[in-house]
Amino acid sequence: MSETIERVKCLIIGSGPAGYTAAIYASRANMFPVLYQGEQPGGQLTTTNDVENFPGYPEGVTGPEMMIELQKQAERFGTDVRHGWITKVDFSGPVHKAWVNGEKEIHADTIIISTGASAKYLGLESEQKYLQMGGGVSACAVCDGFFYRNQEVVIVGAGDSACEEAHYLSKLCKKVTMLVRRDVFRASKIMAERVKNTENIEILFNTETEEVLGDGQVVTGVKVRNNVSGDIYDIPATGFFVAIGHKPNTDIFKDYLELDETGYIINAVPGTSKTNVEGVFVSGDAADHVYRQAITAAGTGCMAALDAERYLAAKESELAMAN
Repeated sequence: MSETIERVKCLIIGSGPAGYTAAIYASRANMFPVLYQGEQPGGQLTTTNDVENFPGYPEGVTGPEMMIELQKQAERFGTDVRHGWITKVDFSGPVHKAWVNGEKEIHADTIIISTGASAKYLGLESEQKYLQMGGGVSACAVCDGFFYRNQEVVIVGAGDSACEEAHYLSKLCKKVTMLVRRDVFRASKIMAERVKNTENIEILFNTETEEVLGDGQVVTGVKVRNNVSGDIYDIPATGFFVAIGHKPNTDIFKDYLELDETGYIINAVPGTSKTNVEGVFVSGDAADHVYRQAITAAGTGCMAALDAERYLAAKESELAMAN
């Protein structure tokens, strides 16, 4: 084997709750995992100011603080946490190959994918400003809706997820204004009817966001434009939710793993973390387009590590019997 190739028992691709939890379990099972953090160390949670729904934090915690603690816990048990990201893989043969930053080659007995999914945003400068500041822009109503109780919020989107999140917000907020770019929903009829029949949800069709307004610290409203009449006006709001979809970070796996039509990795055996390639497992939002919560990601990280451990144990048993 070339000196430039590193052989590892368990390679974890990506960090965040899924990756770090997988690392904790894999380390404790003496799998000596190597974890590459990816382009966004800590994952999406690092853009979340306050996390109040993760068990074990009665006073809440910031996303970055939680990720630092999870990383320390993984390292405490021996995980080799590294900067950098996997840019290419080859699962065509019996050896699972991966390349770091397009250069270093790694051969792994098992691989756990925890690359997550990235929320899609409108791309407005003002949107990104308040998103980074944690001042009122969010892509997860279930995560952040609690902070806007009895307030007025705006949500952008027209699909099932947008309708579901708008309905969720309506239970917490005084008023929810839903911006739909076209003159119809993309959502299923039942979901569309649900929001239409909710008293405190106002639906504005043919309406697009021009700018997220704020005082420099927090969101105070949204400037919108009717794309039929051309009218531009402001909507008072303290929260701006974007529900226009997520993109799973799975492009480098598409030649080897089974993905659904939107790019999420398909579990080869329901109820497990197994993919269609033996020895390759998936955890977190790279496979989950339904829940997308830190706690569910952590749970599947645990599953992936246990599945990987059992896979290795079976292989070792086969080898022992053969000898």
